[in-house]
Amino acid sequence: MEKDPGCYQDTAKTAAGEGPEAQLDDFVGAHPDYNEEEEEQKYFRRKRLAVIKNVLAASLAGALTYGVYLGLLQMQLILHYDETYREVKYSNIQLEDIDRKVLMGINVTPVAALLYTPVLIRFFGTKWAMFLAVGIYALFVSSNYWERYYTLVPSAVAIGVAIVPLWASMGSYITRMAQKYYEFVNYKEEHVQEQQRAPRGACNAYVVVFQTVFYVCFHLSFVCAQMPMLFFLNNYLYQLNHTLYGVKHCGTLSHGTLTGFNKTVLQSLPRSVNLIVVESALMAAAFLAMLVVLVLCGSAYRPTEEIDLRSIGWGNIFQLPFKHMRDYRLRHLFPLFIYSGFEVLFVCTGFSLNYGVCALGLEKLAYLLMAYGFSASACSSLALCTLRLRRHVPLLAGALVHATLLVTLFCWAPEPRRLVQAPLLYTIAVLWGTGSALNKTGISILLGMLYEDKERQDFIFTIYHWWQALAIFTVYLWSGLPMKAKLSIMLLTLAVAVGTYLWMERKLARHVAYRLPRIPRPRHKMRGYRYLEEDDSDETGSEGDGSEDDDERPTENTSRDELPKDDGDQLG
Repeated sequence: MEKDPGCYQDTAKTAAGEGPEAQLDDFVGAHPDYNEEEEEQKYFRRKRLAVIKNVLAASLAGALTYGVYLGLLQMQLILHYDETYREVKYSNIQLEDIDRKVLMGINVTPVAALLYTPVLIRFFGTKWAMFLAVGIYALFVSSNYWERYYTLVPSAVAIGVAIVPLWASMGSYITRMAQKYYEFVNYKEEHVQEQQRAPRGACNAYVVVFQTVFYVCFHLSFVCAQMPMLFFLNNYLYQLNHTLYGVKHCGTLSHGTLTGFNKTVLQSLPRSVNLIVVESALMAAAFLAMLVVLVLCGSAYRPTEEIDLRSIGWGNIFQLPFKHMRDYRLRHLFPLFIYSGFEVLFVCTGFSLNYGVCALGLEKLAYLLMAYGFSASACSSLALCTLRLRRHVPLLAGALVHATLLVTLFCWAPEPRRLVQAPLLYTIAVLWGTGSALNKTGISILLGMLYEDKERQDFIFTIYHWWQALAIFTVYLWSGLPMKAKLSIMLLTLAVAVGTYLWMERKLARHVAYRLPRIPRPRHKMRGYRYLEEDDSDETGSEGDGSEDDDERPTENTSRDELPKDDGDQLG
């Protein structure tokens, strides 16, 4: 059957008429199966998963870093305490003097951290400040391969320099991830699309969850720190009848750090090759923490936001932490910050040595601190009650637990070398971990709620961890005091902390105006495709978008109308 030639001609004309334009439309036009809303949902779902990955990676890196640091420091101090070990292996380098200077470098150097931490975080960025600090911790581990004055002491000073920047950048990073998660959940909201400030309190639920996840992981560092002692050092230790032979008083009757403890604690000296294996394992863990931060942690801010944050001027960045201390909310929290530093170092030194080791022996130290770490990690999840209860509940519950334990410890002097006291000591360690978890998680959540501006978070967390470092320095200075004096100072500090915190909440409930410094505008020249308008900037609120928040005001005083609407019912 033959086809009509006219049919081919009509087909050719049609193809010629629709040819180039039709093909171009098919190429650049919307695919018939493309669903824009569904693709947008998939995109922001990937963004939310990336934020969760960042939080888990930062939490894991923090736990590994602190666990390696504590574990190595504990192992080295025990080894260097043994006089036989010092005489046989390092008879001519005075390890005791080196250890004193190492502890001094770690505890004294952070006193100056308020001067450089904000500048460091703004210069490198939040992620890279974390990476740099974790790298310094790894440097401290590597210096122990060759134990000399010129390796141990400088690396200890470097650790002291990095302590506050690490934890300030970590706290700021976790809080910023909570804000980003809110943005990716509510990406259709107008204020998110316009990159404006979110309504006050909108991110609080995510701050609670993310800070809880961080501290659940972080407190496991106290468990990880006991691995070198548990699997290595305990094999070389004398039993308690030898190490505690000269100890007469424990607990509240003791003075200094375990007076009368035997100068020889090792029944046999570990071989150098075994020490190198243990230190290599710790070095691998520290290097893994560096890789986790480098590879898995994403940036906390967009590139233009990073530019804006550092472009307010280095002089302003240096001054702003001091200016933020004029805010009565922060000033009322200073005693709480100080107590937070007191309690964590007390449980690692005062309680674990003068109560735990004095009664159970040095070989039980690891189990006591592991009980504390597991309890603190598990009980950090109790801070999730902030999602349903008022925000002061975790802090006051933790303070009540610690106050009860402090009174108990003040009245109790365990007998040396009495293993029957072990259940009570482990119970106190577990309860102390519960109080520590509620204290630390509650403080970080509170700071994330009170200071939601991304331009302020690094300043606020720097102030928090600086006061905590000052408290740890104070504990280092008071090591020679009687135990009753130490417990009295801690109990007094806790009472003042609770009182000032409740006073702050009361003032917020009465809408007393607080004072915040104004964040200056970025001073860089805005050129290129990122800045298409004359006064455009990605810094939140920098265009004068009508936000009522206090840092956009030309003055530094906050009016009554600018207070958060939900603060008034916190004490209800």
